[in-house]
Amino acid sequence: MARILVVDDDLMFSDILSLSIRKMGHTVNCAATLTEGHTLNRSSDFDLIYLDVNLPDGSGLGVIEKLKNAPSQPEVIIITGDANSDGAELAIKSGAWDYVSKPISQSSLALSLERSLEYRRAKKAGQPVQNFNREGIIGSSREISFCLEQTARAAASDANTLITGETGTGKELFAWALHTNSARAGKNFVVVDCAALSATLVESTLFGYEKGAYTGADKSQEGLVKQADGGTLFLDEIGELPPAMQKSFLRVLQERRFRPVGGKTEIDSDFRLVATTHRNLDAMVAEGSFRSDLLFRLRAFHIEIPPLRRRDGDITALAGFYVAKLCTRRGMVMKSLSPDFIDYLNRYDWPGNVRELFGNIERAMVVSGESPVLFGKHLPVELRAKVTASAFANGAEDRLCAENNGDGKGMDKFQDVRQLAIARAEHDYLQKLSQACGSDVKKACSVSGLSRSRFYELMKKYNIKF
Repeated sequence: MARILVVDDDLMFSDILSLSIRKMGHTVNCAATLTEGHTLNRSSDFDLIYLDVNLPDGSGLGVIEKLKNAPSQPEVIIITGDANSDGAELAIKSGAWDYVSKPISQSSLALSLERSLEYRRAKKAGQPVQNFNREGIIGSSREISFCLEQTARAAASDANTLITGETGTGKELFAWALHTNSARAGKNFVVVDCAALSATLVESTLFGYEKGAYTGADKSQEGLVKQADGGTLFLDEIGELPPAMQKSFLRVLQERRFRPVGGKTEIDSDFRLVATTHRNLDAMVAEGSFRSDLLFRLRAFHIEIPPLRRRDGDITALAGFYVAKLCTRRGMVMKSLSPDFIDYLNRYDWPGNVRELFGNIERAMVVSGESPVLFGKHLPVELRAKVTASAFANGAEDRLCAENNGDGKGMDKFQDVRQLAIARAEHDYLQKLSQACGSDVKKACSVSGLSRSRFYELMKKYNIKF
């Protein structure tokens, strides 16, 4: 028995399709929008998704890859009443199992469904054994476990791999894990920081140069691409690669050959490419700032690292790991984490992800001094204020002071409490302002006396939609 998700806003068709699937012995969930579909897909393990194209909140063709990158790695079948050749081509290139038009016969439905499930069973049976070196990658959430499985699969091949995710999610760690678990582990892991490449020196940095190639080139210099021969070439933040270099690098990826600056002959380099970016490369392609053919080459295999806020249960493990690491490094007695410290960490949304988490823990370690325990009050007031405001926004009660053990030692500083109270008041006021003025920013600024820039700053701070 398989678990099937139907994402279609035609409720009558969804009911008919669901009935047919249930008759085949499978379970079905339905969603009428992409948003609802994404929510269900993240919270449940589906084997197959039937996806309509024209939905109220977007096109199904644009989210195929995202749906497939859920922890359960479901297959996707596009089913549409507006079938055409362009849509079919895009669907298959995006990873869809099939592209079928409405209405669909019972026999065609059964055939497509069973073939996709058969493929899925075969794929699962061939998954790599989890004898995997995950050094530095902490966590056991469904989301991070899925990423580790993908990395293990990528490590078993030589395919170009693109790793995406928000800033601070640990993309570099996964790139290193891919290298160390591959057949190239004994060779060089060459890092290229694309954001730091000088536009004038990018070619010589990547490809090297011959003696006399330009003024000051008094000897030949091997480039980073050649240094990666036999190993892994890691392009960090590939989205920052200068446009003029993208065409040149595309040929290198195709041929694994290049010519040093000032050189007369081409040089071979047998490297495996791993690239990372926090940017939306598809959007960059659409606006003309990134080459589509280069993106196709980069994304032979794609791993998306989830933000920390979606890694259920991992924050506590990451905090414990980093505190232990810092204490060991500094020769300190191991500090414990109080329940309120953990509570604050788990309730904050971490826009800067793991990097921000580690930065705040390190700051808390300094503030705590000789204390053997890290308390919530050791965290930055700004963080605690946002957590407190968010709690009140959700109708939850939150205390402003730590529990008192009778001698006052557990209490917060008056200034901290004051700032927390101000944060709550500001949040409540902005919520009411938003309700009173709707989406009229000019009116909201007039009523509140806030400048437009300050208004937007506060709305962002308290995560209030306007």
